Order: sequence, then C-alpha cells, then structure tokens
Amino acid sequence: MFSKEKTLGAMLGGIILMLAWYLLALLVDRPIIPNPIDVFIQIGEIFQVKMAVHVAYSLMRIVEGVAIAFLIGVPLGFMMGYFEKADRILAPLIYFSYPIPKIALLPIIMVLFGLGETSKIIMIVLIIVFQIIITARDAVKDIPAQTFYSLQSLGAGKLQIFTEIVAPAALPEVLTATRLALGTAISILFFTETFGTQYGMGFFIMDSWLRVNYLDMYAGIVVLSFIGFCLFVSIDYLERKICSWR
Repeated sequence: MFSKEKTLGAMLGGIILMLAWYLLALLVDRPIIPNPIDVFIQIGEIFQVKMAVHVAYSLMRIVEGVAIAFLIGVPLGFMMGYFEKADRILAPLIYFSYPIPKIALLPIIMVLFGLGETSKIIMIVLIIVFQIIITARDAVKDIPAQTFYSLQSLGAGKLQIFTEIVAPAALPEVLTATRLALGTAISILFFTETFGTQYGMGFFIMDSWLRVNYLDMYAGIVVLSFIGFCLFVSIDYLERKICSWR
C-alpha cells in the first residue's frame, strides 16, 4: 500500500512522536500523562473486552457518513461544474450554507432526528459534503474546454464525456478533498458520541476521563487516531488504484 519511502517516513514520524510523548511523561511525572508503553499495554489488555464494540460503532458511522457525502457531493459537484445553469442556481445556496459552523447545527439535528445513529451520520455528511461539492465543481471547471470539443467532434454524447473526461479528471481532486475532510469529520464524530449513546470512541474516551482512568482515556485517543490514519491511508490507496494514470 505504501511505497518504501512513505513507509520509512511513517515509521520515523511514529518513532519521533512516541519518543516525544515518552520524554514528556518523564518530565511531567503525573498520571495525567502516562507512559506510552503503559498505554499500548493497556490497549492490548482491554481492546477485545472493552474497546472493540466502540471501535465498530465509530468506524461504521464514519464510513457511512463519508459514503453518503460522496454519493451526494460528487454528482452535484459534477453537475454544477458541467452545466452552467445548474451552477447559477445551486452555487448561491452552497456558498451561503458552507460557512455555517456545522457543530452549531447539532442541537437542531438532534431535535429533528433524535439522539441515535441518524443524527451522528448526518453531522458527518454535513461536514464533508460541501467540500466534496465545491472541489468536484472546481475540478470540472478547470478542465480545458478544448478537451470537450475534441470528444464532441467525434460524436460523443454527454454520458461518454462524463465517463471519459469529467470523472477521470475530477475524481483525484475529490478524493483528496475527502481525505482532508476526514480529520474534521472524526473530530465532529467524537463530539456527537458524547451525547445520547453508550457506544463509540467519543463515549469511551469521555467516560474514561470522567472515571479518572487516564490509561483507558489515552488508549481510546490512540485507537481513534489510528482509525483516522487507516481511513486516510485507505483513501490514498483507493486514489492510486482508481487514478493510477495520475
């Protein structure tokens, strides 16, 4: 999945981070910052018994939210980028909605859709979908007009233009935007999982904090970070497979 250079870079970055954490734990010498070795031992001891179910719930919410945002955002963005009339109609709505801090909508979403899975997934979709729409639209608009003319002159229809030009040219940018939006989506997920649920890494971390169980808390933070890293790498891998020509 990784090239040799990227693998070595990731390993070096991890080693530096762990070393800095270890030195900080020694310097502070308080339970609030435990030794990373103790944290990783704790993960091994509690993962299957206490943490796996929370990981499954969080991962399911993130994957569903990203997939829905992608299925909504890509067609809308492509349509806005290719059809000028659609852009004129939808662009004002997108530009008005995008700057709204999505976390401020959480109380409204929870009132309308309850405290269960739906509201959490909707929040992830709201965080990601606007970035996908705008990126997809701009990527299509950046395609040189001559590219369309050459294919149209050969008698290609709109479907062929989308499959042969629009999708291959714009998809790499869309995947990059999705990858970059993941960090924000995971942060929002962490926040939403502290409300109305007993499952999810957000609940696990906050519950550990309230119980002053710092080892469990840090174990949850490390695992949640690793989930984000794996999703980031997965999209990177997907981009290289789908857009290998790039």
